[in-house]
Amino acid sequence: MMREGALTRPLRVAIVHYWLVGMRGGERVIEHLLDLFPDADLFTHVYDPQKVSARIRKAQVRQSFIGRLPGARRHYQKYLPLMPLALEELDLRGYDLVISSESGPAKGVITGPDTLHLCYCHSPMRYLWDHYQDYRESAGWLSRRIMPLAFHRLRQWDVTSASRVDGFIANSGFIARRIAKVWGREARVVHPPVAVDAFAPSTQVSDRYLWVSQMTPYKRADVALEAFNRLGVPALMVGDGEMFHRIVASAGPSVEVRKRLSFPELQHAYATCRALVFTPEEDFGIVPVEANASGRPVIAFGRGGVTDSIVEGRTGIFFDRQTPMDLVNAIRRFEKWQPQFQPEEAVRNAARFGPDAFARGILDALDHFRRVGRHDPIGALTGLSQGMGNHGNSLDDSRTFHADRGLYDGRDAFVAQCR
Repeated sequence: MMREGALTRPLRVAIVHYWLVGMRGGERVIEHLLDLFPDADLFTHVYDPQKVSARIRKAQVRQSFIGRLPGARRHYQKYLPLMPLALEELDLRGYDLVISSESGPAKGVITGPDTLHLCYCHSPMRYLWDHYQDYRESAGWLSRRIMPLAFHRLRQWDVTSASRVDGFIANSGFIARRIAKVWGREARVVHPPVAVDAFAPSTQVSDRYLWVSQMTPYKRADVALEAFNRLGVPALMVGDGEMFHRIVASAGPSVEVRKRLSFPELQHAYATCRALVFTPEEDFGIVPVEANASGRPVIAFGRGGVTDSIVEGRTGIFFDRQTPMDLVNAIRRFEKWQPQFQPEEAVRNAARFGPDAFARGILDALDHFRRVGRHDPIGALTGLSQGMGNHGNSLDDSRTFHADRGLYDGRDAFVAQCR
């Protein structure tokens, strides 16, 4: 029962994001959270207004003391050992709801007993956990010697600070499993919002394969290129990064390599490609969803978040190892399977990941954790999911992660509709 005096003041919301120095997937999520909570205050370690969207610039943004340190905008990673202290120094008194956005340090803020703290987790910090050895190998001489002790301490804090969070929301089942492994916490799954309505199928489909991503080592552009070269198939590879010049130098005559495309060019490339080839292991992976929204199938490395978004044998196929030969074999299998592919099925699949689905998921998770944790001292959170944008469907009914199966009721419902 709502106590007397409830809703006598507006809901106070704080959003905590690790750093705001560019516009990638995490920052797109922040934009949509600000759409849900337009009066929220935004906290971060480092803020560069010139590198973020107008939507984020409209918010009240407050930096931790990291942002005042020398060279922080360019070299914020070097201040990682100080970020736990910086988070704990943020004053979050008086907020009813705190949403931390975690991929870098964000969830370790200190909140009051009547504040509901939800963490939307893109991933536990990879460089502390399962990708630690990769990051250490690529670090400079001094960093390699500092990292073992510094990161040992950071891991201790990372696990301890997980207890400060009332509820975790993961961006995929893959990340929900990572959260369970690292922090010992269950997480509800709400996939990040994808602008699926910005893409559409084309009647003019070419025989050219498409690869789109950053050309950094873990994205495995080298695997895609070698497979394309071996098969001699037409392909377009789009992306910039440290491997770009190596990819250009190794590209065969059938492969075109571009640093970037305009958005209309990207829309056209998606809609007219034979298939998207997706080689990295990603936390979620927006690119495969954009390809499906364009009515095109996906050939993907079958690990990570892509197993949430692509339905094997319906909207794409998977390969098991990140090797050129495995991808060659997958492309051959795809070419036999392709006549069974239905573009409209891919478009329906992609619709599951639109902004409205994200909004419903966040509001339903908020309502769930409010009820479970009884965090609602002024009644301000009660019925919020029914009162904002008509997002009233229960997360328990549509998008619940099952740890024993790694599947989603929403995905299962889509597959059932296709049968």
